[in-house]
Amino acid sequence: MANTNNNTIKFFSGEQIPVELHKVRIVQKLFLKPIDERMKAMEDAGYNTFLLNTKDIFLDMLTDSGTNAMSDNQVASMLQADDAYSGSQSFYRMEKALQDVFGLHYVLPVHQGRAAENIISQVFIKEGDVIPMNYHFTTTKEHMELNGGTVLEIYTDEALKIKSSVPFKGNIDIEKLKDVFVKYGKEKVPFVRMEASTNLIGGQPFSMQNMRDVKKIADENETMVLLDASLIGENAYFIKKREAGFQNASIKDILLEMCSYADLVYFSSRKVSSTRGGGILTNSNDLYMKMRDLLVLFEGFLTYGGMSVREIEAMAVGIIETCDDTIINQSPLFIEYAVNSLDSAGIPVITPSGALGCHIDAMGFLPHIPQSDYPAGALAAALFIISGIRGMERGTVSSVRDKDGNDILADVELLRLAFPRRVFTLSQTMFMLDRVKWLYENRDLVGGLKWVEEPPLLRFFMGRLAPSTDWPQKLIAKFKEDFGDSL
Repeated sequence: MANTNNNTIKFFSGEQIPVELHKVRIVQKLFLKPIDERMKAMEDAGYNTFLLNTKDIFLDMLTDSGTNAMSDNQVASMLQADDAYSGSQSFYRMEKALQDVFGLHYVLPVHQGRAAENIISQVFIKEGDVIPMNYHFTTTKEHMELNGGTVLEIYTDEALKIKSSVPFKGNIDIEKLKDVFVKYGKEKVPFVRMEASTNLIGGQPFSMQNMRDVKKIADENETMVLLDASLIGENAYFIKKREAGFQNASIKDILLEMCSYADLVYFSSRKVSSTRGGGILTNSNDLYMKMRDLLVLFEGFLTYGGMSVREIEAMAVGIIETCDDTIINQSPLFIEYAVNSLDSAGIPVITPSGALGCHIDAMGFLPHIPQSDYPAGALAAALFIISGIRGMERGTVSSVRDKDGNDILADVELLRLAFPRRVFTLSQTMFMLDRVKWLYENRDLVGGLKWVEEPPLLRFFMGRLAPSTDWPQKLIAKFKEDFGDSL
């Protein structure tokens, strides 16, 4: 065997396989329940994987938010937490870590990423504003629209292509950005938002050159750049791997350059440093002062921001560990392995592989189901029934209705199978691949869904659906024919 530079091992057969550069010392027991019990669990959850109970789940690939494995050093750091309401030494250790990694001076702690979105939207967005971005995220869009803004997605033509070799599908289209300022005027654009590794279109990164170009146009129009850094470590990894001139750069140096082009940086620590919490950073005292009072109102005092001090300590260590290649690249490497395996089997997945998870194209997987019947939601339900694997629908269920009550159909219908850092083994990944391949062979058995209970906001979190036909029973019958009753 020969080791490569990207944490994969080349075996004698020639196959490249990702290797875990850690050892497992604490484990959590899992259960793979029989298919009839999984079917009952799905019915109880209203065919919404968000409403499943973890006791019924084998592999939880819903998200990486708050589910990444902490390191031994992170867990150990929690024992030195300073339980002060204000002036906690835990905060100052976290503040220094964030300053060192992101290169920005002022730090406002919040309890999670959407809390940062709330404060930023309330302070900087006014009625009639437009916010250009490489793609929206669900909670981001809601906060901005609630404060009177309109989201403008100005991604490149390549961004929504399922199969592609373009390495940075998360780029902003620069010509479209110029047109935004011409059409609306700079006074209507409070900031340009860049999301590091666009969540809803396959975890696709943007390039450093694209961020430089965005910053140049923003400066010319006296407009801020806002960086959602929740998956910034993975975006930095892709820049190092895919962008010319960065192969020999450290992850830390790449992070520092990315953040140097942003006026405001915010993040969810549930993603970037494997702990709960989040933060807003800036080098501007003026911007800091505009947000400070709302933080105290919504989150807590300036030195804890709604987080426990133990989480603050673990965040400080986790942020530093984000600069470690062997920690930041394991999730992308496992995702790449999964994507390549499914792609080689003819199963439609987002390529090239990105951050966060393996994204299956539900419209390509289930072409017989119209978007109005929610193919990504149906695929998520079907996969859980036949495997116990919980994924997340990222399609029209995650969208909204227009003012006339009609579904706004999503640009893409995806089933996301998240790979939290250092959580799943290769054999578990292979189990997932096997069940997805079986489901693809039997995809004609899967039918659509319809709403039973539909909340008006963020319906994908709490809404309930039901199958439009008896397709789950037919799927189960075929599964038992092939695998027996016990699996």
